[in-house]
Amino acid sequence: MLNWAQQFNTFCFLDNHQYNIVPHTLECLLAAGVKDKTEGSGISSLQNFIDKKRNSWLFGHLSYDLKNELEQLSSNHTDNIQFPDFFFFEPEVIIRLNEKEMIIDYDDPDKVFTEIENVSLTSKKNKHSEITISNRIQKDEYVNIVNKLKQHILRGDCYEINFCQEFFASPADIDPLPVYKTLSDISPNPFSCLYRLDDKWLICASPERFLKKEGKKILSQPIKGTSKRITGDDIKDEKSKTDLYESSKDRSENIMVVDLVRNDLSKVCEEGTVKAEELFGIYSFPQVHQMISTVSGELKPNASFTEIIKSTFPMGSMTGAPKKRVMELVEQYEKTRRGIFSGAVGYISPGNDFDFNVVIRSIMYNHTNQYLSFQTGSAITFYSDPEKEWEECMLKAEAMKKCF
Repeated sequence: MLNWAQQFNTFCFLDNHQYNIVPHTLECLLAAGVKDKTEGSGISSLQNFIDKKRNSWLFGHLSYDLKNELEQLSSNHTDNIQFPDFFFFEPEVIIRLNEKEMIIDYDDPDKVFTEIENVSLTSKKNKHSEITISNRIQKDEYVNIVNKLKQHILRGDCYEINFCQEFFASPADIDPLPVYKTLSDISPNPFSCLYRLDDKWLICASPERFLKKEGKKILSQPIKGTSKRITGDDIKDEKSKTDLYESSKDRSENIMVVDLVRNDLSKVCEEGTVKAEELFGIYSFPQVHQMISTVSGELKPNASFTEIIKSTFPMGSMTGAPKKRVMELVEQYEKTRRGIFSGAVGYISPGNDFDFNVVIRSIMYNHTNQYLSFQTGSAITFYSDPEKEWEECMLKAEAMKKCF
């Protein structure tokens, strides 16, 4: 199916890898080709497009830098990947796949099915023999920045800040499809995607949901808290899991983001309906254990998609608290524009339900610029140990590095 999709300049493939996360995602979903689209800046134009296409499936993304319109901020760092602030499209073809059936939404579904059956399955090798991954920030500088951020916390500028660093390769010549397959084999996470927008690619193995809407209910599942999987030793692996659950630092980070998400959702939800359905849930993925909480609420009547986004984006797990001041500090201390990283990719269904991930554990690639990038971060609090925060970033980067 993905080999067949390569003929399209724009497509979005979403895959939950049959991961049993509640509420469930659609197992495997491909949107290919463009009937109509909207992109760029001006979030009001996005809502107009959604209203016009209310009976259609829409797929696309929100970049982190959409914050500049929502909060009157700025982004001055270099962006070598160059996804627009947002892009949504009505696809020509939609394919939904599960263990039992393939559903093709197209004027001539038999034609598409035949093309998929006949597409070449020749395996392509990654063209990355000469790729060298470099750090944008070296360890000594990273430690120094974290200590400066702790001083901001001490002065009361913020309580918690998600600080990220970039790993990059340039020039880089890769075939994104086999890289996606490799990343998925290493980290088959529930909010994975392969997303192409012309010469720009997102190769994503995200474990985190940003927002899901079903009818009147909306929920968010922020991740804060990470520990390493100990493969081959069940006792040590279980201890790593228990240590994460009992960690006062990770619980503190998690409860901060839960409070932030509750505050965000309360702006668009009926009074008294916002609640934490689960606190400090420990979920295991191939590389790491994660602490995940679930916050939900009942939406106010007629709350639009962009009203919800204005109240909740960017997600608290990738910013910190208070959100606007933290985003100013992110701009001050990070070295690379985030772009689509720590943004969101997903779909809006006919009837205006939606599901969006958090773009983390992801490789970004601009084919024209021959530039490859991925970013990792961690939550900095006053009690953070800069050495351990560095180690957490390196742990999160391992899966992406193994692809090359």
